[in-house]
Amino acid sequence: VQLQASGGGLVQPGGSLRLSCVASGSDISVAGMGWFRLTSGKEREFVAAISSGGSTNIADSVKGRFIISRDNAKNTVYLQMNGLKPEDTAVYYCNAGIRRRGQQRYSDYWGQGTQVTVSS
Repeated sequence: VQLQASGGGLVQPGGSLRLSCVASGSDISVAGMGWFRLTSGKEREFVAAISSGGSTNIADSVKGRFIISRDNAKNTVYLQMNGLKPEDTAVYYCNAGIRRRGQQRYSDYWGQGTQVTVSS
């Protein structure tokens, strides 16, 4: 089982980026998916989460600017980031609850992180 994140980069303040994260593996079932970020101050911060049914939870710091969505058929979660600010600069990590066929419980998986830098 693997989570592969992509889409980070350098963007000017006010710009947009779209992050993607794909869960892959044989015979998997994916529950909630989400994004966290690690700032230069090394604090992990919750960003957004989405359930398998599409219910979302967005951190107040990004509410109104970031949108989380998912494609269940592709086991993929997206984070559309608009109106980016320098304080959004961080390494963004995707997270998902994943269960393999035959397992009773979902386990927590993390992607490798993708750098987002907001700077002029």
